Order: sequence, then structure tokens, then C-alpha cells
Amino acid sequence: MNTVIIGGLKLLIGFPFPIILALMINEVRQIFFKRTVQTISYLPHFFSWVIIAGLTFDILSAGGIVNEIRSWFGADPILFMQKAGYFRFIVVLTGIWKEAGWGTIVLLAALSGINPQLYEAATVDGAGRFKQMWFITLPLLMPTVVILFLLNIGSFLDIGFEQVYNLLTPMTYEVGDIIDTYVYRAGIVEGQYSLSTAIGIFQSVIGLVLIVSCNKLSKKVSGEGLW
Repeated sequence: MNTVIIGGLKLLIGFPFPIILALMINEVRQIFFKRTVQTISYLPHFFSWVIIAGLTFDILSAGGIVNEIRSWFGADPILFMQKAGYFRFIVVLTGIWKEAGWGTIVLLAALSGINPQLYEAATVDGAGRFKQMWFITLPLLMPTVVILFLLNIGSFLDIGFEQVYNLLTPMTYEVGDIIDTYVYRAGIVEGQYSLSTAIGIFQSVIGLVLIVSCNKLSKKVSGEGLW
């Protein structure tokens, strides 16, 4: 159940974030500022989960920056990493922090392929930046978004062992123990290789079923699909 809940949260919150970020970066007209934002957002992708988890523990610790800001308003410190109620959202947010910038690369490439004459014609017709984004950019970006969604849905049960394992604490175990951590315990720690292999095949089959189902649904609704 933890795997399904975290996978659902990642899809619901984590998937749209690179799209929003790509649209915002695309609207930036100052090249230096645009490249600076892109570089800063890409950088966490190259850090290992050990580094990201270490920074997260430091930021959210009792003496970390988040609790320091809370203390300015008289609030008591919260040990976020030891509270089960925060763990799943921390997993989602750290995933966004590490991968959102990298996820914008394909989207920005798709945005750069949009014909500039469409925007010029819209400007002549009196359309502002928001209307241009809503009526030109988003519709033309949708085929790429659909393809990325189908690729993402295939790894719905593959939350990411390194991320969750490095963020887990004994107090958050009940809400953070996912299939990948169970496979680690069963396969590596206890030596039940056949069981861990069977679970891996199960994850792959579920991923395949989700891709085929969503691809069929997507072709019916939008006409776009992987095949």
C-alpha cells in the first residue's frame, strides 16, 4: 500500500511540476537569467541520493533552516524526518528537487520547436502572454506531455530504492516501507533470491499492463500514444 500511495503522490504532484517549470522558463526573455535558472535546476540531478538525503535531514532537523524560520514566528521545532505524517510528502518533494529540472529538458526542446509565427499572429490579434501560453503553447506541448506520462506510468511501482532507503528512519518505517525496500531485505539481507526475483517480475508486469492500458486510453481520448 505504501508503494501505491507514494507512487500516486509522485504522479499527481511530481509529474506536473517539470511541465510548469518548463513553461515558466520558456517565458523568461533574459538569456542570462534563463540559463542560470536552468543550471541551478539541473544541478541536483547529478547529486547522489545520499547527498540529497543528507541535505534534507540537515534542512529539516531541529536546528535546520526550516525550524529556524518557524522559530521567528514563535512556533516550536518539529522533527520532520521522524514524523510519519510528513514522510511521504518529503519523498515527493525531494524527488521534485532532484529531478524536476532535468525533466524539463525534453519539454523545453519541444517548446523550442513551436513555430514563432504562431505567437506573432497571436500578438497581432491582441493575445497577451497568458493567452498565447494557454491557446498555443499548451496544446502544442500536449503530445510530448502524453508521451512522458506514458513513460512515467510504466514505473509507477518503481518508487526508487535509493531515495526511500536513505530517507527512512525507524519512526517512519510504517509509512515508508515500499516494495523495493522489502525486496532488499528479502533478497540481499535474507538471501531469498527467488522471492525477490518474483516480486521484480510482478512489478514489471504491472508496469507493462499500466503502459498498455494508458496508451490505449490516450489514443482514444487524444489520438496520441507510444504506438
